[in-house]
Amino acid sequence: MTAETFTWIFAVALAATTVARLWLTERQIRFVRTHRNRVPASFEQSISLVAHQKAADYTIAKAGLQRAAILTGAVVLAVLTFGGLIGWLYSALAVLATPGSISHGVLLIVGVTLFMSLVELPLDLYRTFSIEARFGFNKMTLRLYLADLVKQTLVGALIGLPLLALVLWLMGWIGQAWWVYVWLVWMVFNLTLLLVYPSFIAPLFNKFAPLENESLRQQIDALMQRCGFRAAGLFVMDGSRRSNHGNAYFTGFGAGKRIVLFDTLLARLEPDEILAVLAHELGHFRRRHVWKRVALLAGISLGLLWVLGQLIDQPWFYAGLAVDAQGDALALLLLFLVAPVFMFPLGPLASLYSRRHEYEADAYASEHASPGSLAHALVKLYKDNAATLTPDPVHSAFYDSHPPAAMRIARLRLRA
Repeated sequence: MTAETFTWIFAVALAATTVARLWLTERQIRFVRTHRNRVPASFEQSISLVAHQKAADYTIAKAGLQRAAILTGAVVLAVLTFGGLIGWLYSALAVLATPGSISHGVLLIVGVTLFMSLVELPLDLYRTFSIEARFGFNKMTLRLYLADLVKQTLVGALIGLPLLALVLWLMGWIGQAWWVYVWLVWMVFNLTLLLVYPSFIAPLFNKFAPLENESLRQQIDALMQRCGFRAAGLFVMDGSRRSNHGNAYFTGFGAGKRIVLFDTLLARLEPDEILAVLAHELGHFRRRHVWKRVALLAGISLGLLWVLGQLIDQPWFYAGLAVDAQGDALALLLLFLVAPVFMFPLGPLASLYSRRHEYEADAYASEHASPGSLAHALVKLYKDNAATLTPDPVHSAFYDSHPPAAMRIARLRLRA
């Protein structure tokens, strides 16, 4: 392949993906707006028109921001590649480190990452302090936001920089099979992160306290015994410090598994509804969804690294993206910038896979708790989180990891 051919292939793919994503966003806005003034028949007894309209307006506002993010992302990617910013940064960093060295590669990737983060920052600030605040969800102050940002940056640097340096060392010194060793390191890193995140990283951002409601604790303990689940602890997280959204999840693996309930969730749901939500989360564990997703991640990452192994010595790959130099860090950076463009059509498959897991977890919850209670809990969560009951089907197929509300509730009601 020639550089000119690859330039055209990527340019067409970027344009097509951007247009498709904008088209999907417009479909979502039109569809939600069309159904704004009428609650779906299956929810007429549980969701008011005012709540339904709030969810519609919230969804439309988020879609408008998504539209801006799509355009911004496309422009940034074009500037980095066709605009020559990566090539310029590669040359500019030569005053700090020898081109081709590990330190130069780390600086290059960090520089591009910081640039992209700074561009995205205004959009995130608008989402948090305008959209989320306007609809009554944001509880975060600017001071807390900045504190989180600093901590995220420090934690990312502490973990990411040594990992990146190790990856670049493996790419340069192991030989042709470097991509296999990088893959092994990447998987070990992800599994280690799953293990240490609950105890060492999550507490940097939130407070976790033992559940004080003894009656509810006993009911949860009984549920876990029925499900054959052992956890290192049952904790309540101060989610209300940052947002009014509610949730529950379990995290970690092995002896480090934890069940976490948002304080906002406890405030809104009845005990039988909380048990049903937890049974759903335990369903993910019993059906081994976490490990299946880890296996999927392993397969995708191995495939991408194999592709990178084929491209790393191809001059047209670099020149086609307006980069005059070649090198390990450049190859790694370029692949992970352009890969999402080519993988976008696979979005519905990823969503379908995730939805299948949600249905399986719902089925499991129906066996170990009340399906009616789970349906009631989900309706409350849809209402409290202003989740639209009428998403555009095509947009939903690309972006929604959970089934549409009407389909999910209908299945649960059949089991009740």
